[in-house]
Amino acid sequence: MKKGIHPNYREVVFEDTSSGFRFLTRSTIETKDTITWEDGNTYPLARVEVSSASHPFYTGKKMFVDTAGRVEKFQKKYQKK
Repeated sequence: MKKGIHPNYREVVFEDTSSGFRFLTRSTIETKDTITWEDGNTYPLARVEVSSASHPFYTGKKMFVDTAGRVEKFQKKYQKK
């Protein structure tokens, strides 16, 4: 395999911002935040808005997820110039 062309695959903690649920998994996501996990090691922290702990399909509850500004951000980014 060629050196230097693959992303850094490492352990990362994901945190659901709406429920506070955290889980440790492996990912290539780049993040600047870090967190000390239950095992005492420090891992990169990635924050997500929805996970299995807060998604209505998995919880059976309706939850309002703040998505304000997404449409406007998309339109601003991809509007014809």
